[in-house]
Amino acid sequence: MTVDPLPPVIGHRGACGHAPENTIASIRKAAEFGARWVEFDTKLSRDGHIIVFHDDRVERTTDGTGRVADMDLSALKVLDAGGWYSKGFRGEPIPTLAEAMAVLAELGLGGNVEIKPSPGREAETGRAVALALARDWPKNLPRPLISSFSPESLAAAAEAAPGIPRALLVLKFPKDWRRRLRELDCQALHCLNRRLTPLRARALNEAGYAIRVFTVNNRRRGARLFGWGVQGVITNYPERMLSLVE
Repeated sequence: MTVDPLPPVIGHRGACGHAPENTIASIRKAAEFGARWVEFDTKLSRDGHIIVFHDDRVERTTDGTGRVADMDLSALKVLDAGGWYSKGFRGEPIPTLAEAMAVLAELGLGGNVEIKPSPGREAETGRAVALALARDWPKNLPRPLISSFSPESLAAAAEAAPGIPRALLVLKFPKDWRRRLRELDCQALHCLNRRLTPLRARALNEAGYAIRVFTVNNRRRGARLFGWGVQGVITNYPERMLSLVE
């Protein structure tokens, strides 16, 4: 199996230690702090548009209320997705995937695109995101990586765009990780960093898979993980981890 060579440091939801998560401002901050790749979340509006957003509901990171799956793009676009973070980001909108791709192309940033489907829309979201990436991903960038906690989303993405590599996201380290990665034809496992052990990292590497971990914000922890053979860390503070690998 050929594993795409991603950089060792990936900005989490842009650089969400410095700017509101999953916004254009956060993506720009990641580039400002030296990241070469960013991770961000995608889901569908009610009318089928792909937005960059994490939660099923909008309350935590906007001034609105309600479920994303119940809102059209026009309603989502008027929400303030930055004021909750600080006054300096007030008025920052929820981006579409197309808008995120445009700024990635401008900045020369690679992208780990997480599929974060609303409940019941797993296959639909996986298919839509994969098709959009296959059709519109900027030609000046390395091919993206699709990741998801949802096996159904990953399977739909694989069927829609088999040429885009995939990673399985997990909170608990699964005993049957070999079977899961094989069945979903994934290049990598992305796991919660505290669930990883040296033995697990070695087993994944020996099996030919990449292992990346989230969310790593402590330099000492990052150094230990790299010492275990981890290929990448996903972090809110890219500059902290970049100092370990430069």
